[in-house]
Parts: sequence; structure tokens; C-alpha cells
Amino acid sequence: MANKLYVGSLSYDTTEDTLRDTFAQAGTVQSATIIIDKMSNRSKGFGFVEMSSDEEAKKAIEMFNGKDLDGRNIIVNEARPMVDRSAQRGGGYGGGNRGGDRY
Repeated sequence: MANKLYVGSLSYDTTEDTLRDTFAQAGTVQSATIIIDKMSNRSKGFGFVEMSSDEEAKKAIEMFNGKDLDGRNIIVNEARPMVDRSAQRGGGYGGGNRGGDRY
């Protein structure tokens, strides 16, 4: 198990300090980050918490997955490695294979 956790279904009111303070109940928090939308400068509703050990990360998942934080039942699980988005196909104008087009 890795010590970096994905935290989803966050309230837009949740701050990085709230996240850090909450997860500190499970152990030492190395970092707490909420992902912000560049256009609206508002939370995207998810973030990441890095615990100091795998044991603390496991404890945090057990303590907080499905629990209420700022009025929302949050999702907590092991973070997956980031995917290279440039390798994805499609998107935008004229992109992607829509299949079945009859032009």
C-alpha cells in the first residue's frame, strides 16, 4: 500500500487546513492538497493527502472512508498513479472517433 491517498466527494467549503487537521487524527500528515479548477479558481471536489507511513494511510482509509466531512460523505482510498493525458485520444473540436458517423 502507498501512503498517498485520494480524497473525493469533498465539499467546496473544505480547505487544505481542514483536510490536514482531519487526517492528522490518523497520524502524521506530510501534505494535504485540494485540486483547484484553473478557470473558476474553485475546488474540483477532490484532493490528496500524503501520510508519513503506509500504516497511517491504511488507518486513515479505515477511519474516514464514507464518513462525513463538512456535510459530505467523503471517499478515501489509495491514490492511483497519474495517467499521461497526452496519450488519450479524442476530445475538443474534431477529435475522437465517434463511430457510426455518416458524413
